[in-house]
Amino acid sequence: MKRFYTTAAVTGAGPFGVALDSREVRTPARHALAVPTRALAEAIAAEWNAQGTEILPRTMPLTGLANAAIDHVTPDTVRFADGLALFAENELLAYRAEHPPVLVAHQAVHWDPWLGWARARYDIDFTLVAGIIHRPQPPATLARLTAAYCAFDAFRLAALNPVVTIAGSAVIGLAVAEGAMDAAEAWAIGHLDELWQAEQWGKDPLAEAGHKERQRDLAAAVAFLRLL
Repeated sequence: MKRFYTTAAVTGAGPFGVALDSREVRTPARHALAVPTRALAEAIAAEWNAQGTEILPRTMPLTGLANAAIDHVTPDTVRFADGLALFAENELLAYRAEHPPVLVAHQAVHWDPWLGWARARYDIDFTLVAGIIHRPQPPATLARLTAAYCAFDAFRLAALNPVVTIAGSAVIGLAVAEGAMDAAEAWAIGHLDELWQAEQWGKDPLAEAGHKERQRDLAAAVAFLRLL
């Protein structure tokens, strides 16, 4: 789409909208784009102001996350929260390599502290699994993690979706949501095995572009959370 406006500016006194030359920005489903904080609205307006002669949605991740929160999460936040909590059933940090010993030790050093954080924070426990054969996590653990996700509002859930799905971990999502983990650590912890393999054998040039794109998506989601 060609740029059809001169300036984007924040409107309202809470919730906050964005207007393009006094024309209200709307979501793809035609809802008003209204967000909870002025800081987030200002960041979204900045994305619109940064566009050139053409509007490129891929360069406006905060706008996209706000659209998702309003159009896709708000209608059924419980269903959306349940979907993110499902990652706990196959929690990445609980599935450990069987060999080589150096990787087993590497996982323990970097993953055990975050399982410990979740144990202390939510009074839960995890079943550690060596290999890839599924073993269920304790029902109480799943129930408490589900309740934690259900406590988030639509905007936080929309931002947590890329965090959880890219990292592959419900625990990482909660650690990020609570400010215990930043974007760089979420990427490193969630991709520990891949990063370790790359250190041993070198990076795959074909996979690098996809990794960088997902890393940008994760960083944008964390930035969105911090603006709420």
